[in-house]
Amino acid sequence: MSASKNPNAWTFAVTLDLATGERRWTALPAPCGDRPNSSPALSAAASVIARAVFSGSEDGHLRALSTTDGKVIWEVDTERDYETVNGAKANEGSLNGPGLVISHGILYVNSGAGNVLLAFSVDGK
Repeated sequence: MSASKNPNAWTFAVTLDLATGERRWTALPAPCGDRPNSSPALSAAASVIARAVFSGSEDGHLRALSTTDGKVIWEVDTERDYETVNGAKANEGSLNGPGLVISHGILYVNSGAGNVLLAFSVDGK
């Protein structure tokens, strides 16, 4: 974590070269904008596949960062209302806790206070 007076730079993602221990790249979180009581902290566990690091933040943004340079290659804002399979009300969006599950081309993530399980696929279905 970064100890900064700027609340939008509290945390960031860092990759290290395992052979040398040297820093390869650093990615600062995107600012929250005007969302009340929000933080860009990357507090959820990160998950990695071949060319992407997936990380969720407390402000509800789910991002894929390039493993090469840390640039954002995909992003979704999970803070919104959802139509659920069983008709229950579901909203929120904070991603704070366990990492994502990635299996057979589908990324699964728990959003909000545990009331939404989102699934994203490579082909958008």
